[in-house]
Amino acid sequence: MESILSHLEVTPVPCLNDNYAYRLVCPNTGFCAVVDPSEAAPVLKVLDGRLDAILSTHHHWDHTGGNEGLLKVFPDVQVYGHASDRGRIPGQTQWLEDGDVVHVGNHKARILFVPGHTTGGIAYHFRDDVFTGDTLFIAGCGRLFEGNPEMMHQSIQRLAALPDQTRVWVGHEYTLSNLRFAAEVEPDNADIDVAIRRSRQAREEGLATVPSSIELERKINPFMRARSIEQLAELRAWKDRF
Repeated sequence: MESILSHLEVTPVPCLNDNYAYRLVCPNTGFCAVVDPSEAAPVLKVLDGRLDAILSTHHHWDHTGGNEGLLKVFPDVQVYGHASDRGRIPGQTQWLEDGDVVHVGNHKARILFVPGHTTGGIAYHFRDDVFTGDTLFIAGCGRLFEGNPEMMHQSIQRLAALPDQTRVWVGHEYTLSNLRFAAEVEPDNADIDVAIRRSRQAREEGLATVPSSIELERKINPFMRARSIEQLAELRAWKDRF
């Protein structure tokens, strides 16, 4: 049935200094969800009087800080997050494990457990879209606050195995900074040069650099291109100093 559905409607919502929340709407049912609302006010501005679910990728305040404000307006909203984040995600009502399915109207997301940035990170993988929080950025990955290089390597390789055309929606507008680092790692990578030009133009025009794609990330993301846990660890330590 899903193959004949309209695409899930995704609207990036800039929050704080460089965060993204995302409004998701199923055009067939009107069901509305929001991913990682770091603050309520910008999200409320793009809602059309309806919110059914909050999809949290992890517990950090800059991804959940808007939960309570949204729940004041929409008290019946279901709040999803990983089971290990119980007590750390404001308003959480649903505790997810790897492989669980979350429905946004007629669209369904498979839960991918992707620890590394935190120990409870999850991604929401719809048919054509994946919301990666702070595990995977465009041309980058999150800092290892709670996890370790092995966790992050496994998580990123799991995301790398998704279909090429999968759109990648990330938690922060870190793209140009990440690409500058990627160019240091691979100075002869022409795909990175192209991505820098396109991303710089988008930002100069006031546009977001999201979404990327899994196919593009395989070409430009040094962390996805890391061949081993040890190499990823070296890259992450280098990026932390960059």
